[in-house]
Amino acid sequence: MKLAIIYYSQTGHNFQMAKWAKEEAEKNGAEVRLLKVKETLDESLAENNPAWKKYLDESKYIEEATSDDLIWADAILFSTPTRFGNVASQLKAFIDAQGGIWAQGKLINKVVSAMSSAQNNNGGQEGTIKAIYTTAAHWGAIILPIGYTADEVYTQGGNPYGASGTATNDGFANDLEGAVRVQAKRVVDVTSKLVD
Repeated sequence: MKLAIIYYSQTGHNFQMAKWAKEEAEKNGAEVRLLKVKETLDESLAENNPAWKKYLDESKYIEEATSDDLIWADAILFSTPTRFGNVASQLKAFIDAQGGIWAQGKLINKVVSAMSSAQNNNGGQEGTIKAIYTTAAHWGAIILPIGYTADEVYTQGGNPYGASGTATNDGFANDLEGAVRVQAKRVVDVTSKLVD
C-alpha cells in the first residue's frame, strides 16, 4: 500500500514523529512518501530561534507535498503541532488548497489518520486531530483513529484519536515513539486490507 506522511513542523517535533511513522510503515511493507508542507513564515526569523534553524537545516531534503501525492496515496497520515487548539495554518493552507481534487472525487476512500503535539499536556492535541478528521469526512475519506488498540497509547502518548506528544526543548515529555509506531502500523494494516 502507498502511504503519504504529510507534516508541518517548526522546531522538529512533528518531523521526528513523521520519521518514526515512516520507518514503521516501511518496516511493515508500505511504500512511503515523507512530505512537508510549505512554510509560510519568514524563515529569516529562524536566526533568532535555534530549534527552528536546526529543523530547517535537517529537513532541507524533504520535498513539499502536492495534490499529486494525495492522489497517489492509498492512505494519508498527517502530523501537525496544535496552534491555539487547531491545525497549524501551514498544514491548513495545504488542506484548503485541495478543492480541485476533492471536487473530482479523488480523495474519496483515502484512509486518513492524524497525529499532533503541543507544548503542554492539554494544549489542544485532541481538538487538532479531530479538526483534520472533520476535513476527512468532507472528503469522503475513511477516518482511522489509533483507538485504544495497544498499551503504548495508554503509556506513551495518545488519546483515542491519534498519537500526541507534549513538546519540550529536549524532545517530548512523554515517550511518544511507541504510540507513533502503533499508529503507523495500524494505518498500514487496515489500509492493506482495503486495497487488496
